[in-house]
Amino acid sequence: MKKILIPVLAMLLMTACSKKEDVVIIHTDYGDITLILFDKTPEHKRNFLELARGKFYDGTTFHRIIDGFMIQGGDPNSKDNNPMNDGQGGPGYTIPAEFNPELTHVKGAVAAARLGDNVNPEMASSGSQFYIVEADEGAHFLDGKYTVFGQVIDGLDVVETIAMQPKDERDRPLQDIKMTMEVKPMSRKQITKQYGYEFKK
Repeated sequence: MKKILIPVLAMLLMTACSKKEDVVIIHTDYGDITLILFDKTPEHKRNFLELARGKFYDGTTFHRIIDGFMIQGGDPNSKDNNPMNDGQGGPGYTIPAEFNPELTHVKGAVAAARLGDNVNPEMASSGSQFYIVEADEGAHFLDGKYTVFGQVIDGLDVVETIAMQPKDERDRPLQDIKMTMEVKPMSRKQITKQYGYEFKK
């Protein structure tokens, strides 16, 4: 029995290590931010990857930055010449909330923005707008209220730099902070080796 079990276990371990993940790299003038997206939020993961691959995010900006809290982006309105409509746009649909008590607003968490409870009692997520937690202590007061669907695995220093840029009274950067996105398939073993990110069993 042992002779049979050992090869089977070895095969399972090899399969887990070789499983491909779609790593998302956000390119900015301040450097790159690299994300991993969670299987436990499948609709948010699928949607984000589709938009990133389809170049939806290219040319959008981080239109809202609050040092010690988060940076927010992904609004197609931020591509136009009207700064007053930033934060109001999207792809024309929302995504049902995918709250998971295991996925919380730690530093570097990637979460979906949404409209307020008064007009959005279901807490449905924006179809494209997202934010990245920059606070060292996280933003756990948002747990269970906004869907966390990813994590920064490299480039937290870039998130911090963006959060510190000069801004106006609406928390909009004085200079546009544009992004482009790249989706890069990598094995879990490669991701752990390159970025030190450990996948949960």
